[in-house]
Amino acid sequence: MVSDRGLEVLRAIVQDYVALREPVGSKSIVERHTFGVSAATIRNDMALLEEEELIVAPHTSSGRVPTDKGYRVFVDRLQRMQPLTAAQRAAIHRFLDESVDRDDVLARTARLLSQLTNQVALVQVPLRRPAAVRRVELVAIAETRLLAVLILDSGRVEQRLLDAQQAIEPEQATALGRAFTETLAELPPKEAASRLAGAAASAPASIARATAAVAQTLTEMLQAAGGDRIVIAGASNLVREERDFQGTVTPVLDAIEEQVTLLRLFHEMGAEGEVATRIGRELAGPLGEASVVASTYSADDSEGHVGVLGPTRMDYAGNMAAVRAVARYLTRLLSED
Repeated sequence: MVSDRGLEVLRAIVQDYVALREPVGSKSIVERHTFGVSAATIRNDMALLEEEELIVAPHTSSGRVPTDKGYRVFVDRLQRMQPLTAAQRAAIHRFLDESVDRDDVLARTARLLSQLTNQVALVQVPLRRPAAVRRVELVAIAETRLLAVLILDSGRVEQRLLDAQQAIEPEQATALGRAFTETLAELPPKEAASRLAGAAASAPASIARATAAVAQTLTEMLQAAGGDRIVIAGASNLVREERDFQGTVTPVLDAIEEQVTLLRLFHEMGAEGEVATRIGRELAGPLGEASVVASTYSADDSEGHVGVLGPTRMDYAGNMAAVRAVARYLTRLLSED
């Protein structure tokens, strides 16, 4: 059990590590903060934090750095969202009010948020009137390979090859395509994607693996076909912070460029509150060393997301305040269109 003072020590470690990018020791905490206790007492608190896996020593005889779990405790229990300064608020108004149309508003929003946070800024562009699914076709290409074809009533066609994870006959593939068509027909892409989990769960045992593989592929296709895209600004900020990542930052950049992963993540975070965060291992795959701060904005009868992505060593309080402020102003501005 971590004491109240221990949690304040964690706050100090997070804040100092974010500011200095150096492991934090007990002596520097005593010098930089007013705890009114000795370095030895702080070391005891740090030992308890380490036992709780909230901090870790990156190498022998060093100070400590926060873990993903430590950042999560900091965000949920310790951080205080910093209000933007009057100058920052004025800059948001001035910069976005000069936009000439909606696309320009969203492009400017991404650039502005990147400048405010020094992170990669992400602004989702929602489709106002999404097309509906017309039908799904599955074609057996080889023993375990399928071609999935998604056709929308707008005439748009998406195709993707996939591994069915099991042998499947051409007749089975055709029948599975008809089954998915019956489930998804006439639904807009976002609603259709939400139906896929149930469709996969109710599949016959003989083709359960193939059904799950097709459902996953169709989910990705629907997210792409739904018309959603993300305006990105500030990717160079991520490159400048590459030493905060183990190895190379290239997989993170690839995931950002692909966008499907980010669109799925935004969809998952949409119901988590006014400002949501995902930290480190809470993010799957190549984003596992990054953090995302996101909020939602409204535009007419649709909703989009705005957020920032960067290393786990980020200014959570400042970034959360910036994302919240920009999302709120974006909603007001687009509602006036």
